[in-house]
Amino acid sequence: MVRVSAFLRMAACLTQNPANFLSDGKKIVGVALNYMDVVKARNVPVPKEPLVFLKPTSSYLREGQPIIIPKVFSKVAYEVELGVVIGKPCKNVSKARAMDYVAGYCLALDLTAQCHLGPARASGHPWTLGKGFDTSTPVSEFIPIKEVKDPHNLSLWLTVNGVEKQKGCTADLVFNVPDIISYVSQYMTLEPNDLILTGTPDGADAFKAGDVIECGLGDLATLKFDVCSE
Repeated sequence: MVRVSAFLRMAACLTQNPANFLSDGKKIVGVALNYMDVVKARNVPVPKEPLVFLKPTSSYLREGQPIIIPKVFSKVAYEVELGVVIGKPCKNVSKARAMDYVAGYCLALDLTAQCHLGPARASGHPWTLGKGFDTSTPVSEFIPIKEVKDPHNLSLWLTVNGVEKQKGCTADLVFNVPDIISYVSQYMTLEPNDLILTGTPDGADAFKAGDVIECGLGDLATLKFDVCSE
């Protein structure tokens, strides 16, 4: 019986399809304050370790569906990011081995209710509601790792109604992909199809109902979303 159970678990791992990360992933791990231009713009100390938060997978949004601003929030901001999709169970891995656990990537938005997060941060309260609301994690289709030569040299951009609002490069990350994976895996097991949001460049700001948000990741992916209110 033990051998059969072990075989079934192995078979399940082998049939994991990272292209289905939206439906099969168990968690979204975000990293805050992870671009040097943001650190400089805010005139704050460079973090000594990744600042990690969690988002529910119910916050995922596919292209073609609208971003919905909840009626309980008065100020929601865009944040364009590189997403990293985990390919196999990952626990206590070294930085040197961390990339072995990456299946691929995606373009993502980490929408943030600044009206809620600001007071929560100042009071030392959780960020969950300001980060994890429905439609707060719009994502592109899965990008296989073989299509990305260097995840630490990818351009990111975002426009609102055709006006450029964010422009950056993953070369500016404070903590790179192996840093983040190794750090998080010390505390929790990263599982197949989990998503890591690596942070956003400077320029994150509020948007409103009626806006059209577009963003891109190098020549790998673009996204476009209409915005409406609840």
